[in-house]
Amino acid sequence: MQMPEPDQEVLGRRSEIVDALRAIVPGEGVIADEREMRPYESDGLTAYRTLPMIVVLPETVGQVAEVLKYCHANGVKVVPRGSGTSLSGGALPLADGVLLGLGKFNRILDIDFDNRTVTAQPGVTNLGITTAVQHEGFYYAPDPSSQIACSIGGNVAENSGGVHCLKYGLTTNNILGLEIVTVEGEVMRLGGKHLDSEGYDLMGLLTGSEGLLAVVTEVTVRILKKPASLRALLLGFPTSEQAGACVAAIIGAGIIPGGMEMMDNPAINAAEDFVHAGYPRDAGALLIVELDGPEVEVDTLIDRVREIAEANGSTTLRVSDSEDERNAFWAGRKAAFPAVGRISPDYMCMDGTIPRRQLPEILTRMTKMSEKYGLRVANVFHAGDGNLHPLILFDANQPGELDRAEAFGADILKSCVELGGVLTGEHGVGVEKRDLMPEMFSETDLNQQMRVKCAWDPKGLLNPGKVFPVLHRCAELGRMHVSRGQLPFPDIPRF
Repeated sequence: MQMPEPDQEVLGRRSEIVDALRAIVPGEGVIADEREMRPYESDGLTAYRTLPMIVVLPETVGQVAEVLKYCHANGVKVVPRGSGTSLSGGALPLADGVLLGLGKFNRILDIDFDNRTVTAQPGVTNLGITTAVQHEGFYYAPDPSSQIACSIGGNVAENSGGVHCLKYGLTTNNILGLEIVTVEGEVMRLGGKHLDSEGYDLMGLLTGSEGLLAVVTEVTVRILKKPASLRALLLGFPTSEQAGACVAAIIGAGIIPGGMEMMDNPAINAAEDFVHAGYPRDAGALLIVELDGPEVEVDTLIDRVREIAEANGSTTLRVSDSEDERNAFWAGRKAAFPAVGRISPDYMCMDGTIPRRQLPEILTRMTKMSEKYGLRVANVFHAGDGNLHPLILFDANQPGELDRAEAFGADILKSCVELGGVLTGEHGVGVEKRDLMPEMFSETDLNQQMRVKCAWDPKGLLNPGKVFPVLHRCAELGRMHVSRGQLPFPDIPRF
């Protein structure tokens, strides 16, 4: 894995930069001691670590603006960071850059039940929004598995989804307004509480931009009223292929569940050992199908899903009879990632998306890849929208296993693209998938995307080295082209 060459001239000015930033963010807002910066050396992609040059923890929008203005004027790179839960290396720091941590932006600023909106600072956790409004029967729909820790600002950066994105959409479908600070230190507002905004859809552009265009300092989201009835079905199948066929049949019947998740046998048993959710240990695959709406509608849909499941070979079928039981069904799925961590020293969580009809094919391919690389894989899917989260199990202490895990993951993502899907569903590109971008985009595609980056960040100071396989200088875009394998970056230390 490679990143931009550290700027020795900037590193030589480190003491001067530290003093200037401490004048902007006084007290304990600037961290320059190596030991104290260690917690920031990696995000959720823990195989790669780089100690940042400086960590800055602003408390106000004004401080964010002044930090960015100073860095822009002095040619200093900036990496924005929320909770650090990114699984694609999106918040991996730079040895010659400032890590701009937004953890102190952790307040909910406004709750408007009449307009069904919440305005929050970017450091507020995803689950924190629901917690703030659930007493009035409301909730925030996007719910990544890391929702207890991941920040709403990070959700915007990666366009996060979650269990309920099938019916209620990703982050981009649930935000109404943003406050952002450009790399030049200008504060801008996009959208608001109204349902539509005039002009270009800049919020759509910023959502999923992975910190390459601007720093988000405020987010306004839509909240929803909790459905009158919520029930979940636990469906076991002998094989993953049968479960995948059931997913396609449910959607083909015109049924859009609130959530539809799939787990294979290794993931089932790991989750059952971890939370004791009552999963069928002998099932080759498990589907959790949640139906919501008026009670009479939910009852009808349960009968229809039951028939479809039986027609596709279901051997286990349970319907939740209480809220506690429904939560128990979901508890195992939500805990799948830490549960797998108990059965393997290390694992790599992938993220690709395929057309739903290709679920059986990708599962067959992954079985063959597992044999090829000699590594186990546990599969957890947002099955309804074809978003895969294969967990490749390995031991980084064993020579060559990390390299094999990365090659395994790259083959999965290449297969996703080959089958008509995309490289990422919600984790983002970051550094993890950056060098695979030419598998999906042509040189012209990548150059056009880079021109958007240059329009917002002409000097290339915001989160450089992420997303794009070649780092262009904006002035050269007219004559430079992205070429597979052309990677003028040095290695990142890997552990």
